[in-house]
Amino acid sequence: MHEGRKIFIVDSDEPEGRYIRERLILDGNYSVALEFSGQAGLVTFRENSFDIVLVRSGLSDVDCQDFLRELKKVDQNCVAIILLEAENLKLIQDLSRLGVYAFVDEPVNIEKLLFLIRKGLELRSLTVTNHKMVQSLNEQNASLQKQNTLLAKRIEESTRNLTRLYEDLRSTYMRTIKVLAQAIDARDHYTHSHSENVARYAVAICEELKLPAKEIEMIREACELHDLGKIGVEDSILLKPSSLTEEEWAQIKLHPMTAARILEPLTFLNGVTDLVKQHHEHYDGSGYPDKRKGDDILLGARIIHLADAYDSMISARAYRKVPLSKEDAIMEIRKNTGTQFDPKVVNAFLRIADSL
Repeated sequence: MHEGRKIFIVDSDEPEGRYIRERLILDGNYSVALEFSGQAGLVTFRENSFDIVLVRSGLSDVDCQDFLRELKKVDQNCVAIILLEAENLKLIQDLSRLGVYAFVDEPVNIEKLLFLIRKGLELRSLTVTNHKMVQSLNEQNASLQKQNTLLAKRIEESTRNLTRLYEDLRSTYMRTIKVLAQAIDARDHYTHSHSENVARYAVAICEELKLPAKEIEMIREACELHDLGKIGVEDSILLKPSSLTEEEWAQIKLHPMTAARILEPLTFLNGVTDLVKQHHEHYDGSGYPDKRKGDDILLGARIIHLADAYDSMISARAYRKVPLSKEDAIMEIRKNTGTQFDPKVVNAFLRIADSL
């Protein structure tokens, strides 16, 4: 069995639950616990530690959303995968907001499920590590504050040490997260350097809009991390050369929320996290994940959205081998002004487009 790789299944369909448990043990070599009701599942979850929880969307005795809220109260880093009994986009959206990692349709494809579990374990490891690092930093801060009280004469030196420690840890966090984001870009040779390009275009737009330097730096960092959530999307979807199915598109739409969950423990990135979460919102409210509209979308997110779309259009992709010309891409942006894109951001982009 995988040490520290414990899976918990809560499935009111007993034959299906037993079948999935057996396959995960045989094919994945995981340690797997199984309960057939939500109430029994909560008792078991409170008494044990699990890395991944598989939950049937239509539990017979509890509401699935209430069940997930209780899981998160016990373990905020819980990685949940939902077994969908029927396609329901509203349910997917509601559960995504509660922190669900992925969805699997019935009948269950075991190979797909095993892939999601492997990726979920990677996400679990990353979020738990981040949580521990933040907790460690908080404990160190508390210890330093106590020392400052007892050693008032050394408060200035202690403050300098604390600041240096914080900056070192912040730098370490950022390097780790950026390396992960770069690795995600590198999964597809078509998207290599995509985040760097998006950052370059976005910064140019920011400077044209004369935004403060601090805000520009935050937007640049958000550009570098904007696709971080794609760690949870299968390669077969990211690299698919043809149109996506509704289910596949629903998985793609989860990546801003996934990125936000990864970044949320890093409190010094709160502004960046909000920008990453909103970078696929459309000016007319037709975007995702929250269908924000107009000025309800952060200006930085509106800038990133245009820069992201522009680089995607002028770059080759698995689904479009021949990129648009710069002129055609600009024409497409003009056409979607006021719907997909903020007119103010578009006007700033058009003023500098020739220099990009």
